[in-house]
Amino acid sequence: MKNKIINIENIRKILSERRRSGKKIVQCHGVFDLLHLGHIRHFKEAKNYGNILVVSITSDKFVNKGPGRPAFNEHQRLESISALGIVDYVVLNNHPSAAQAITQIRPNFYCKGPDYKNHAEDITNKIKSETSLVRKYGGRTIYTKDITFSSSSLLNSFSGIYSRKHKSTINKIKKKYSFNNIKKIIDQMKKLKVLIIGETIIDQYNFCEALGKSGKEPVLVLRDLKTEQYLGGSAAISRHLSSFCNKITLLSMVGEKGEYLKEINKTLPKNILFKYIRKKNSPTIIKRRFLDYVANNKVLGVYSINDEILNIKDEKLFNNYLNKTLKDHDLVIVSDYGHGLISKRSAKLISQKAKFLALNAQINAANIGYHNMRNYKNLDCVIINDREIRHEMRDKTSTIKDLMRKLSNEQNIQNLVVTKGTEGSLFFNKKSKKFYSSQAYSTSAVDKIGAGDAMLSIIALCIKSGFPEELSLIVSSLAAAQSVKTIGNKEAINKVEMLKTLDHFLK
Repeated sequence: MKNKIINIENIRKILSERRRSGKKIVQCHGVFDLLHLGHIRHFKEAKNYGNILVVSITSDKFVNKGPGRPAFNEHQRLESISALGIVDYVVLNNHPSAAQAITQIRPNFYCKGPDYKNHAEDITNKIKSETSLVRKYGGRTIYTKDITFSSSSLLNSFSGIYSRKHKSTINKIKKKYSFNNIKKIIDQMKKLKVLIIGETIIDQYNFCEALGKSGKEPVLVLRDLKTEQYLGGSAAISRHLSSFCNKITLLSMVGEKGEYLKEINKTLPKNILFKYIRKKNSPTIIKRRFLDYVANNKVLGVYSINDEILNIKDEKLFNNYLNKTLKDHDLVIVSDYGHGLISKRSAKLISQKAKFLALNAQINAANIGYHNMRNYKNLDCVIINDREIRHEMRDKTSTIKDLMRKLSNEQNIQNLVVTKGTEGSLFFNKKSKKFYSSQAYSTSAVDKIGAGDAMLSIIALCIKSGFPEELSLIVSSLAAAQSVKTIGNKEAINKVEMLKTLDHFLK
C-alpha cells in the first residue's frame, strides 16, 4: 500500500517507463475528503480508459471547502485511496490547481466527474485551463457518467465538523436560499464603487526563538529568525474587497517621507486607486509583533507611530479629498484605528455625505481611553466587539442586547454587529428591532488580527447588495473564519474561495 504513494517529483520517471511498455495512463484529481461509493465508481470507470490509474489529491492547505475541512488530513486521504486495488499510484499535489500534477503525470486520459462537464458552472474556472494543459501533452479529458455523491453533503450531515447549532443554521439557510441565487448577488457586487477610508498600517511579524532569561537582567532574550510583512489597516480591507468589486478607492495616509510607499503600491491589486496624504512629522505606521517561532505565540508588540491628529494643512487636504470622492461611491467603509487620520470634522463630513456608511472604530493599545465612535452618526452598518461596546457605553453589567439597542438608537445605526470571539456574533437591525446570531465557524485560529476588518468588508457588501440580515451574518462569519487561518493579513478574502466555501457549506 505504501509503495503506491509516490512523491510527485518522481512519478514522471516511473510513468515514462510504463509508457514505453505500451501502457495508457489515466489521472483522477480531487480532494477526496470522505472516500465513498461515488469516488470508487468514478475510479472504476476511469480505469476502463487505460491501464495505469494515478490519483492526485489536493494538499490540506489548498482545500477551500469551508471551516473544518478537510475532515481527513492529506496523509489519511493518501492512505485510504492507496488501499483501493483499482488505484495504481497516489500523489500529493501541493499546489492550488491540478496543473502541476498534470505536468508531471501527463495522462492519456484526465477523468473528472459529471458535475464538471459544464465548464460554465465551474466556480474556480480551473477546469478550462486543466483541459487545455491535458490537450497540450497529447491527452483527452473524459467525464465519467456514474451517479455523483457529495462528500460535503455527507460530512455536513453526519460528521462532527459542525455542532448541532451549526447544522441547524445550515439547514435553515439551505431551505431559504439556493447557492445559485447567492452567487448571482455576489457576482453583482462587482458593479459597486467602494471607498475605503482609514490608516494604512505595515504589519511586521518577527519570528523568534526564545533563548531564555538574560544572564544579567530580568528580561526574555529572543533570537530573530525571520520577518514577514503584510499590508494592514485600511489597505487590508481594500485587498479583501478587490476580488469582489471592480472599482475601489483607498483614501489613507503614509509617513511624511513616504516610507513603504513603493511596497504598498506594489502589493495593492491593480483595481485599487490609492490616494493618500503624507502626514507631517509622522512615519508610515508600523506595528511590529515578535512571535515564538514554534507556537506562533505573540511575545511583544512595538509600534512606530505618531497618533496626533492631522495638522490644519493636512486636515484640509484630507477633507478636500473627501469632498471630491464621497459623492462618487456607492459604499463607504471607514476603519478608524484612532491613529490621527480622521478628525471630528472629517468624521462629520463622512457621516453627512456618504451614501452608505459602514464603520469599524477599533480600540487598541495606542488609543484605549481616548478613542470612541461618537464622532460618527447615521451609520448603515457598524461592527464592534463585545469588549469595545462595553467600553463605548461605559457599562460593565448590562446585557449585550440592551447595549446594542441603546447604541443603535443613540448613533442612529441601522445594522449593528457585535463579535464575541469563539461565541460567534450578534446582529441587530434597528428598523425591525430583530436580533440574529451566528456561531463562530473557525475550528482553530492561527491569528485573530484582522478578523474584524475581514468581517466588516464582507458584511458591508452583503447589506448594501440586499442580502437578508441572517444571510449577511453567515457569509461574513465565514469570511472571518477564512481570515483567522493565516498570520495577520497575509491572505486576503478571495471571492472564488468564498463561493467554494458557500457551495460546500450548503450541500
